[in-house]
Amino acid sequence: MKTHDLSAWRHDHVFDAGNIAGERGTRAVMWITALMMVAEIAAGWSYNSMALLADGFHMSSHAIAIGLSAFAYAAARRHVGDKRFAFGTWKIEVLAGFASAIFLLVIVALMVVGSLERLWSPQPIHYIEAIVIAVLGLVVNIVSAFILGAAHHDHSDEPRHSGQHDHHQDGHAHHGQPHCGQQHHDLNLRSAYVHVVADAATSVLAILALAGGWLYGWAWLDPVTGIVGAVVVALWAARLISDTSKVLLDREMDHPVVEEIREAIDDGGDESATHITDLHVWRVGKSSYSCAITLLTHDRELTPGRVRAWLAQHPEIVHSTIEIHQCDAVHANAHRVTS
Repeated sequence: MKTHDLSAWRHDHVFDAGNIAGERGTRAVMWITALMMVAEIAAGWSYNSMALLADGFHMSSHAIAIGLSAFAYAAARRHVGDKRFAFGTWKIEVLAGFASAIFLLVIVALMVVGSLERLWSPQPIHYIEAIVIAVLGLVVNIVSAFILGAAHHDHSDEPRHSGQHDHHQDGHAHHGQPHCGQQHHDLNLRSAYVHVVADAATSVLAILALAGGWLYGWAWLDPVTGIVGAVVVALWAARLISDTSKVLLDREMDHPVVEEIREAIDDGGDESATHITDLHVWRVGKSSYSCAITLLTHDRELTPGRVRAWLAQHPEIVHSTIEIHQCDAVHANAHRVTS
């Protein structure tokens, strides 16, 4: 039997370079948040302060969520070569972002319940102690936000994955990675950042509310501010859930890249001779997309290679499966079926 060298046709499915800076940043913030959590719970237990205990357990939920983001980076990197992941491991990070947003909604629910309880049944507030803890929490969150912001900046400066494919056979085509200048949205890093910013925002609101209660006796201001902060955090969480769920459910057919693919096919071929009969586009990386195209054409010279060349002007399309049907063959098959 005749053997063939298939090495030139083989390729990997690593469509996202990962985010090493993001992994380092989230891991650092996780440990900072965890240490602050332990300190608050220990102090609350020692000094019998419910305010300290409540804030410590509140921070524990953020530590878990940020830890989940750090774990997702490590898992995606560890399994990057696992062939069981058909289009790579990037969606592990997106799944972590989605789960983190759900955690954020749980925190919102706890904030609302606690605030309503204090409205109906006011409790004495140790203003000085609570303000000190809120200020300390704000400092920790500002430091954490700077760490994650620096991680985002470092990631945007990282070179993209340099491995490029040029391959097409049996209707399949692969293209290179996106250009370095394109915008990359790390939903996992963003979820950790939202947790930190949400905690910082609630700390600022808490400081203002506690100051108002301490100076003017407005005890109601603390729970009301808690409800306002919960609404703001809920809006952030809802936006993050929307963005991550779109990726997880492959709901990308309204993305501009879909119209760009259609235009590339129309511009490359004769509109009257070649028609797109089926098109599916889904995201496989932060700014990388895969597509499956079925074409019906009168052009007997049309090949997957030519279609791949038309799509090459859009480097964000890193994987394509192209199926071409000749109109004469389709009519012949239809005739055989109906006769």
